[in-house]
Amino acid sequence: MTTLQINGQTQSADAAQETPLLWVLRDELGLCGTKFGCGMALCGACTVHLDGEPIRSCITPLSAVQGKAVATIEGMELDRVGKAVQAAWVELGVAQCGYCQAGQIMTAVGLLKKTPTPSDKQIDEAMSGNICRCGTYPRIHAAVKLASRFLTVGVK
Repeated sequence: MTTLQINGQTQSADAAQETPLLWVLRDELGLCGTKFGCGMALCGACTVHLDGEPIRSCITPLSAVQGKAVATIEGMELDRVGKAVQAAWVELGVAQCGYCQAGQIMTAVGLLKKTPTPSDKQIDEAMSGNICRCGTYPRIHAAVKLASRFLTVGVK
């Protein structure tokens, strides 16, 4: 049994240490907001935060997260930056099919926590590892800018 800190709560998982965090989150803990996309850390659908840093959970073994804080999309409604990003996503109608959006949001939150008022180039660089098959990139970019403004003046 492995004890984990997920979204500020202690959770237990009964999985082998080499099991990817993605499968522990989804199959063991029922946190299905984090999506499986490629299984090779190339698409960003499985992005979560590990001690505040965006990581790809599809290639991160359970053994690598012990003693560290994991944040998933389910925890973003309680996070000031996460809440601002989600509000911007909704206001601009970013999602089309929505499959990649949890990973997109987690990446955007990671960016805004490090760089509260990012330039266009910084947004493009930070978000470049996340694939959206529907091509909502212009709306994603605009939503990151809007979330930055929300954080400056306060979320609605």
